[in-house]
Amino acid sequence: MTGSVAQPHPNAVRDPDERWRILLVLGLAELLAMSPWFSASAVAPLLIGEWGLADLDVPLLTVTVQLGFVAGALLLSLTGAVDVVRGRVLFVAGASLAAAANLGFAYVASDLASALPFRFLTGFALAGVYPVGMKILAGWFRLDRGFAIGVLVGALTVGSALPHLFRGIGAMSGLDWHAVVAGASVAGILGGMLVAGLVDTGPFDVRAPRFSLSVARRAFGERAVRLANLGYLGHMWELYAMWTWIPAFLAASFAAAGTDDPAVASFAAFAVVGAGGVGCVAAGAVADRVGRTTLTMTAMALSGSSALVIGFLFGAPPVLTLILGIIWGVTVVADSAQFSVAVTELGPPGTAGSALALQTAAGFLLTGVTILFVGLLGPAGGSGWQVAFALLAVGPAVGIVAMGRLRGLPEARRMADGRR
Repeated sequence: MTGSVAQPHPNAVRDPDERWRILLVLGLAELLAMSPWFSASAVAPLLIGEWGLADLDVPLLTVTVQLGFVAGALLLSLTGAVDVVRGRVLFVAGASLAAAANLGFAYVASDLASALPFRFLTGFALAGVYPVGMKILAGWFRLDRGFAIGVLVGALTVGSALPHLFRGIGAMSGLDWHAVVAGASVAGILGGMLVAGLVDTGPFDVRAPRFSLSVARRAFGERAVRLANLGYLGHMWELYAMWTWIPAFLAASFAAAGTDDPAVASFAAFAVVGAGGVGCVAAGAVADRVGRTTLTMTAMALSGSSALVIGFLFGAPPVLTLILGIIWGVTVVADSAQFSVAVTELGPPGTAGSALALQTAAGFLLTGVTILFVGLLGPAGGSGWQVAFALLAVGPAVGIVAMGRLRGLPEARRMADGRR
């Protein structure tokens, strides 16, 4: 398929219910397939003792995944493979390889040096899951696309939180960390199997006819797309550093308040990160009706404000800290899908997959910086958490400016059926 497919209605398909079935299946598959991402972070406190990790070794377990994802996303984008190869093939291959690499981390690696290649490979493989999943959905939805991809990113969010749930269950039942990581890998395999058997290309999918480096250049040739990506970078400056370090912050804060229970801290981390799934779904529905720029600017204002405040609650009553943490968890990711939807609406036909892969590659590359600097400042004590989290608010501030400028462009009317 090399051009747009004419349809009497933007969501007209042979079976009107088919797109909702695809959304349900693909959302569940994404939730399961992304669970290996933070599996190492979830068990990091146990690895500190077993492997003798230093404080700065811990964030490397996540940063290496980010770098692997960047490498995989760049490969897919710059070659145009994501717009040529069937999405189902890429998704299944990515989910399966990520699960296998995660098992290697659990049962082959014996120290940090031997673990990092497995973490890199996990991230590399997941580049075939996240942006590819969004492209598959874009092929099924024109109207309600913000809601649909919001559901998908919500599933990713819950999937990213899932290892913390496994860790909490493991802490209560006496399971060691290997079982926690293996559980995430099994989830990933199940996610790939769902897509292999139940998901295919949608009627609005536009694939490039061949591999070409020019696809990525075309995708980023428009100012509106670049502004949407700048907004996304501001969002990503905050998101993954928050997801990586909020479990450690909650555990330390709860302990300082007299609640030193690893299971409680793990369940709290799952609640904070997983709550973002609700935010993504709700924000997707709202953005389709009020506009992408309005939604993203509002979400970034709320998440940035939460980042500025939460560090000052260190050692406060756990319930109070958890409430603000959940507010932050909801708002920090609520806008994520809308940046991705924007590039599918603003970019030239046939470039959606490459645009999404390149967008996510740039964003995840940036996350490595913020994950490391929060790791340097936060656990150091004193006002470390206050300063570290406050610096994350810089990203949303930049993102608000970028989306405000995008809103003023005529091209913005391509988004959300003219609602900008």
